[in-house]
Amino acid sequence: MPTRWPRDGAAMAGKPPVFEYVMTGDEESFLWRLDDYPWERNVWNIHPEYEVHLVRNAAGIALIGDYIGSFGPGHLSIVGSNLPHDWVSATAPGEIIAGRDIVLQFDPDRLRRAAALFPELSGVEPFLARALRGLAFHGETRRRGAELLEAIGEAHGLDRLALFLRLIGGLAASGEYEVLSSEGFVPRLDPGALGLAERVLIYVHDNFTRDIRLADLAAMTGMSESTVSRFFKRNSGNSFTDHVAKLRIGRACKLLADTTMPVTDICFEVGYANLSNFNRLFRRYRGTTPSGYRRLTRQRLR
Repeated sequence: MPTRWPRDGAAMAGKPPVFEYVMTGDEESFLWRLDDYPWERNVWNIHPEYEVHLVRNAAGIALIGDYIGSFGPGHLSIVGSNLPHDWVSATAPGEIIAGRDIVLQFDPDRLRRAAALFPELSGVEPFLARALRGLAFHGETRRRGAELLEAIGEAHGLDRLALFLRLIGGLAASGEYEVLSSEGFVPRLDPGALGLAERVLIYVHDNFTRDIRLADLAAMTGMSESTVSRFFKRNSGNSFTDHVAKLRIGRACKLLADTTMPVTDICFEVGYANLSNFNRLFRRYRGTTPSGYRRLTRQRLR
C-alpha cells in the first residue's frame, strides 16, 4: 500500500500559515499535550507562543520558517513566536501514528515577567532571542529534554512547574543545537484573517461567563453562523461549543481549588444556568465531579 505525505504544499508554495490559538487553563502556566498523527491541526501554522516539540516515534520532514530538513524519532526542537512550522510524516491511508508528538507551548512574556522577579532566570532572554529562528537540539540536551517533556505530562502543581523550568533552563544553557530558519526569513501572513481570528477569540474569552452564542460571533464578523462556525474551528482547533465549555470548566477548576465557594454558586459564576448540565460537562472534561475535583486538589496540598 503506498504511503502519502499529508500536506497541501502550503509551506513550499509560500501560502500564509494557519493561525493557531493556544488556550491554557486558568490553572496552567503553559500547555502540554500528547498528539497522534495526523490530526486536523497538523498543518503549516503560526502562533505567538513558543513551542517545544518532541517527535517520539516517527520520521519525516520538518518545515520551520524557510528550513526544510529530515527528522527521526527523538527529534527535539523549539520554535519562537510567529515562526511558521510543521512536522510531516508519510503514512499509509488510514494509518495513525499514536502519540507521535509531545507539544509544550508557553507565553514568552510570562517567562520574562518571572525573570524580572527571579534573577536565576536572567539567562532566558538570549535563549528566547535565539529560538526566534527555531533550534534543533542534539546529544545529551536532546536526551534529557525528551525525558523532562515525558515527565511533565505526569506531574501536577509545583512539581510540574519545576520540571518546566528545568527544561527551559537546560535548553537555554545548552550549546548542543542547530539554528534552523535563516535570519532574513519573513513569513507571508494574511493580516486580515489573523486579526479577525484574534478579535473573535479575545471576544469569546472576555464573555464566556455570560450567555454567549454563535449568533453573536456572526453579527460581530458579518459572516453567517455556519461560516463563522467553520472559521472558529479552523482557528481555535475546537468547535465554538467545546471552546466555551473548556473556558468555563477551566475557570470552575480555579474557583474550586482556590475558594470555598459552593459548587452551585460556581456553576452560575462560570456561565451555566443548570447544575446538572454543569456537573455532566465537568465530568466529561475532568473525569470527576466538581466536588471530587475539589477534594483531589486539597489532598495534593497536604
